[in-house]
Amino acid sequence: MSFDTILIANRGEIACRIITTCRRLGLKTLAVFSDADAGALHVRMADNAIRLGPAPAKQSYLNIPAVIAAAREGGADAVHPGYGFLSENPAFVQACEAAGLIFAGPSAQAVAAMGSKVEARRIARAAGVPVVPGFDAAGADAAAIAAAAEQLGFPVLVKASAGGGGRGMRRVDRADDLASALTSARAEAGTAFGDATVFLEKLIDNPRHIEVQVFGDGQGGALHFHERDCSVQRNHQKIIEEAPAPNLPDAIRTQLFDHALTLTRTIRYAGAGTVEFILGRESDVPFFLEMNTRLQVEHPVTEAICGVDLVEWQLRQAAGLPLPLTQGQIMPRGHAIEVRLNAERPDQGFIPATGQVIDLVAPRGLRLDTGVAPGSEISVHYDSMIAKLIAHGP
Repeated sequence: MSFDTILIANRGEIACRIITTCRRLGLKTLAVFSDADAGALHVRMADNAIRLGPAPAKQSYLNIPAVIAAAREGGADAVHPGYGFLSENPAFVQACEAAGLIFAGPSAQAVAAMGSKVEARRIARAAGVPVVPGFDAAGADAAAIAAAAEQLGFPVLVKASAGGGGRGMRRVDRADDLASALTSARAEAGTAFGDATVFLEKLIDNPRHIEVQVFGDGQGGALHFHERDCSVQRNHQKIIEEAPAPNLPDAIRTQLFDHALTLTRTIRYAGAGTVEFILGRESDVPFFLEMNTRLQVEHPVTEAICGVDLVEWQLRQAAGLPLPLTQGQIMPRGHAIEVRLNAERPDQGFIPATGQVIDLVAPRGLRLDTGVAPGSEISVHYDSMIAKLIAHGP
């Protein structure tokens, strides 16, 4: 490797998961933490750890100058962003490069291009990849948007161009409700992502949500690691993911791979990414939804069926090493299912729960990716997902 110490700009289970691979590769790890995470598992697992700031993410895990300063202080020469937080922030990629740090991920240009759903739709259309029917004209006034909604046919979705996770998204069933949906979606998107741009999509009711894991070499070459089905969701958040997608015709699977690789090659993508599609229940045309320019929460099911370590691939690519396998060598074996373990209160509408973890025992024979251990504190400051359980069999 061209680096020996990597700062992990994240927390929780993904930070712990990255540390595990770094240990196996003989790389030193530098953790960062907020005041709420001073005793967290990822801090205890790393070779060294540096405080970023107070508990709120904006003052710690999202504080780019603090992360760069921690890398300098801890002697890191590379950065892995994990997922969430700064992982899809082009300004962070640029800050790492300016500081002489190797970023284990795609270029700032690729992150910016795919970070805007409107721009991603434009790139996909130009590359011949089908997108969900919609309206994303820049600067359109209320009358033009209303006319487009009528032409698409209700129901439609108002969606934020930046971000995801269901924020800045509104279902609209009647023309009378469109104006208020636009106002509230823009307000939420502006607050959550700093970008109030929204667009329209035709609502595809009860769709299958299927995604393709890709890996680019940055020179226009790309591989796929087959597909995952992420259709089981609640409030636009995935709960259960599996690979390969069950009961998927080979003709559709071929379309998914072709479209995903076309998009990856078009932007000369480098590193791990995921191209997401939705498929109507009675349709044989998968529509491009978005591209995530980072490691996905559900990457373990792909690792299970393909027998690879995607974090290792990311680190190898960041070090300038060639891709270890050819497409013909990436053969899926068996089936894998991941469930997300969330700290929640089912008796109160599944609101996030806080408190201390009393015990945590992994079922024998299954993979447990966790960011907590007995004694860990679950705070109000971060996501309620604390672990993932992955099963794989023939």
